[in-house]
Formats: sequence, C-alpha cells, structure tokens
Amino acid sequence: MTSDDHDPQPGALKRSAHGKHAGNDKATDPGAPGDVHAEHTVEIPPDVSMVTLLGPRDELLRTVERAFPKLTIHVRGNVFHLAGAPADMALVEDLLDELLTVIDAGQPLNRDAVERSIGMLRGRTRERPADVLTMNIVSSRGRTIRPKTLGQKEYVDAIDDHTIVFGIGPAGTGKTYLAMAKAVAALQAKQVNRIILTRPAVEAGERLGFLPGTLNDKIDPYLRPLYDALHDMIDPDSIPRLMAAGTIEVAPLAFMRGRTLNDSFIILDEAQNTSAEQMKMFLTRLGFGSKMVVTGDVTQIDLPGGTQSGLRVVQDVLGDVEGIHFSRLTAQDVVRHRLVSAIVEAYGEFDARGAASARPANVVRADRGSR
Repeated sequence: MTSDDHDPQPGALKRSAHGKHAGNDKATDPGAPGDVHAEHTVEIPPDVSMVTLLGPRDELLRTVERAFPKLTIHVRGNVFHLAGAPADMALVEDLLDELLTVIDAGQPLNRDAVERSIGMLRGRTRERPADVLTMNIVSSRGRTIRPKTLGQKEYVDAIDDHTIVFGIGPAGTGKTYLAMAKAVAALQAKQVNRIILTRPAVEAGERLGFLPGTLNDKIDPYLRPLYDALHDMIDPDSIPRLMAAGTIEVAPLAFMRGRTLNDSFIILDEAQNTSAEQMKMFLTRLGFGSKMVVTGDVTQIDLPGGTQSGLRVVQDVLGDVEGIHFSRLTAQDVVRHRLVSAIVEAYGEFDARGAASARPANVVRADRGSR
C-alpha cells in the first residue's frame, strides 16, 4: 500500500489515515487495552470491479465484517472507510491487498477464499494468501486445480522438492486429489512416462479371488475414488486410451509386488490400511526417474485387530531419511463442506478426551498389579 503522499503504483491501494484517542468520543481510561481509535480511508484502483471485490449483494464484505466485529467498515464508490483498532485496520488493509492480487491474477473470489485469507493473515504465515490462492497445478476443461490452504500449498511444494512425500491428514484435506493433480501435470510436462495409482483392497483382505466377477469387477469398488478424480483432471474420452496404453494404471496394492517402477509418478492412497510389510514392499518399488506420494489418515485404520498400520510405522523408520518428506495436514486444511472441518475437529477432541480419561485407569491397574 502507499500513502497519499506518494504516487501509487498501478493497481496499488491509496490510503489516507488519521488516528484519535477513543477518549475524544467517550470517556476511556488511557491505560486500558483497546483505547486507541483510528480511522483510515483506502481507495481501490478504478480499474477494479467493486462487485468482484465485494461479492454479489456484498456477500464478501459481510464476510469481512463478521470476521472483524469491532471494526466499522463503510464503502462509498471505490473507497473503504475504516474505523476501529489500528491492528484490525492493518489486517483489513493487508486483506484488501491480497484480494486485489487474486483478482489481478484472474482468479474468482468467494467466501471461502476470503475466510482462508483472513486466517492466514491472522496466523502470520510464511506465505502470502495470494501466493497460495493463485498457485495453479493443472487445468482441464476450463477448471483449474490449485491449493486452497497454506498446508495444501506446502504439501504441493514438498511434492516438487522431494522424491517421496507422505501426505497424512483427515478426510477432505485434498491429500490424494492434489497428488493426482501433480501427477497429471508431470505427465503433461513429460517429466514422467506414466501414472500409477494404487490402493490396498483392505475390505477383501486383498484376496480378490474370493470376490465374484471378473478382475475389473472385483477391484473397481476399491479404486472408484481414483477414477472419479481422474475424470476431473483428464478428458474422460482419453482415459480408456491412456489406460490401454499403460500410460495410466490403476491397480490394487497387491499387484505392485515384484515390480520396479521407472519414470513413473506413483500414488499410494489409503496407506493407513497397509501393513508394515506392505508399506516396505511398496516403497521399494521406486525406480529411476520416479516420484512417490503416499496418502492416508491414521485415524481411519480398517486393518484387522493386532495388525500395525504401515503408515504409523514408516514415520518412525524413515523420518530422518533425506529425500523423504512427511506433510501433515489438519482440520484447517479441510476443503469440503464447512461441516466436515467441524466434524473432524469434534472427533479429534472426543478422541483426545477418551485417551485422557483412559490414562488414570491404566495407572491404577498397574499399581494394583505391582502389589
């Protein structure tokens, strides 16, 4: 931003400001927190559509107002009039800068983008919100796939920078979807020759011979989510041709045994349902010129009782190996329906309470056993 004392750069905000003590309006203890009141005027460049910035029926403006309830915001023409605590005003001014950058990049604004931008600014993250929201991975049929949270961007950056990346986090954080987008982008850029997508068919114990139907009939239910994601990223008419040529392969984890996968982008989904032995088997399929992404949620393990999850074990075994990176996504990175994030957080708190209540009982039993 630039003040009115200087010529603004093209596309920059023009800002004028004056501060006043809240005591000018009403009696306030000068030593009390929050007693400083200021007013700022922020002018939006004339070439920016205010409808785009404010949203239909001022929906995005209302989102900002809800996030800063103690700040008074009035918009007249292309000028924002702000009044309130200087810290709140500084955040809103930074927010406007970020949103204008997103608009300049040709990206649409919505409530989710505004809320996530506010969260990143309040968290003083290393990345600018605009850098996160304008990062494009792959485009298909007029739709662009990009990260929507800081955690997702760091995950995508890690895939660029490391040979093997583990994406660990709850449902809805985009672990598999973003990995597949990176795989498609790598294939289109001729960085790899093929994409291999795999999942453990844990419900059948990977004993697919016991299931009725042809091989495709047996494995299709377990691999359907991967097919669905592919259809979002690649022309559906070309997928059968690419699969017939071996350029894209979707198969159960059991089919990876004994292979060496060169010049490939390989994704293992639902990795929490692998055993330690299966995880080792998969990781050692890595060949020259290949990249691996392993995704999973350690809170949704469906393995038979007594079987240790390979995704849990591998964090202890490979945590310090160069070229391998562990990205941990959280409920803050959930990009499905708003309720999904709330559900993930609520279950996390419930599990934490259950673990805490179980500890004293274990201590008592141990004490009794030692007598």
